[in-house]
Amino acid sequence: MGKRAEPGATTTAAVVAPEAGWRGQGWVVGGGAVVLGGVLAFHRLVPNRPGRIGSLVESFLPWSGVLVVVLLVVALVRRSAVALVALLLPVGVWVDTFGGLLLPGEASGGRELVVVQHNVSDENRDPAGTARALIGSGADLVALEELVDPQVAVYEKALAGAYPHHVVRGTVGLWSKLPLSGEQVVDIKPPSIAEEWSRGVRAVVHSPYGDVAAYVAHLPSVRVGVGGLASQRRDESAALLGRAVAADGVEPLILLGDLNGVVEDRGLRPLTSQLEVAESGFAFSFPASFPVARIDQVMARSATVGRIRTLPATGSDHLPVVARVTLR
Repeated sequence: MGKRAEPGATTTAAVVAPEAGWRGQGWVVGGGAVVLGGVLAFHRLVPNRPGRIGSLVESFLPWSGVLVVVLLVVALVRRSAVALVALLLPVGVWVDTFGGLLLPGEASGGRELVVVQHNVSDENRDPAGTARALIGSGADLVALEELVDPQVAVYEKALAGAYPHHVVRGTVGLWSKLPLSGEQVVDIKPPSIAEEWSRGVRAVVHSPYGDVAAYVAHLPSVRVGVGGLASQRRDESAALLGRAVAADGVEPLILLGDLNGVVEDRGLRPLTSQLEVAESGFAFSFPASFPVARIDQVMARSATVGRIRTLPATGSDHLPVVARVTLR
């Protein structure tokens, strides 16, 4: 017969093994926290090939805060000091990167324009209702994308009373309470698109504070698939728009549009490298049913974009966003 185990030995083994496992899991959580902090801090170093993985990571960077919370809960449950210390890295980087967006924003400086950006959707079944909702915002400027016949005529009629000045070129348009001039198409069509395609317009807004260049743009859509992020056309269009903005001699300048990318996405660097973005507010605008990202943007030069926020849903698959732009 085998030798019977000593009672004390059995008890010790039963206690020590789980404790060792818990300590090991604490190191795993700590390692995950360090990796997450590294990605947050150095996301520009994540390679964009294959599949534009860098842009894909940057598209969802704000949601890394959820991962931080999950790791924090696990660390507390495991009572791991190592994991809790390691979590200081991603917490600090996330707060430094996105914490300002949680603040209410600075008070108005007086020289401001209220602007609304909205992709109204070419499948919108209630364009008149959408127009009424946008009028209710009280904005000085309203930028719309995916304007198609016969809906565009509905918007023109519904918005005419509140916005007597407007310009539509292709599928984008700008409505204004203030006089406009110098309306022109902005060519941002990627070379790989052969068919007729016009998604950029520029006008000069004659505001009480001086002339303001206003751009409305709708960059090509991106898709996420097994091969990664398909954003080549979007990136090419952003580069063309960036060149047009850089060459514009009017100051201040405001860009409104569905850019099909978040401001952290390197694909929008031709724009974000020279324009300021919203100081506060996440304003996730897409999809309207469960918004996970803000791809509807307000950017400016020689002006400050204050807090950006979403408006209630319309008949579109995007939420409208509204911001106050303070001119310098």
